[in-house]
Amino acid sequence: MLSKKTQYGLKALGYLAEKHGEGPILIADIAAHKNIPIKFLESILLLLKQHQILNSKKGKGGGYFLAEHPKKTTIAKAIRIVDGPIAMLPCVSLNFYEKCSDCDETHCGLRRTMAMVRDATLKVLEKKTLVDLIDGDLVG
Repeated sequence: MLSKKTQYGLKALGYLAEKHGEGPILIADIAAHKNIPIKFLESILLLLKQHQILNSKKGKGGGYFLAEHPKKTTIAKAIRIVDGPIAMLPCVSLNFYEKCSDCDETHCGLRRTMAMVRDATLKVLEKKTLVDLIDGDLVG
């Protein structure tokens, strides 16, 4: 399940993708349009900026904007930045692997199953980009 932090981050990124090319967007505008608490949003946007997903401009006409075209950033990358691993178990994580202390990984049915879940999830999230987060009618 996605954390509230990740949900808010993805909603904000979808809004910034929709506004791409229009210049910097104020945090207050993002918060108002996406119904996100502004203090929570500030920390999320700062994190995304630290990882070069976003850039910002200070002063009059300032705000946040995507560092590159929204088609170039995958949803998987954004989730990993905000929330960490996509895998449901640390022993199947590609980027945040940790060995389980209570089982033999070579014979673990839970590990095998969760690796399949990870692969299926990544198959979608690695193909979907910030453009896919733009609000609109559901197509399917």
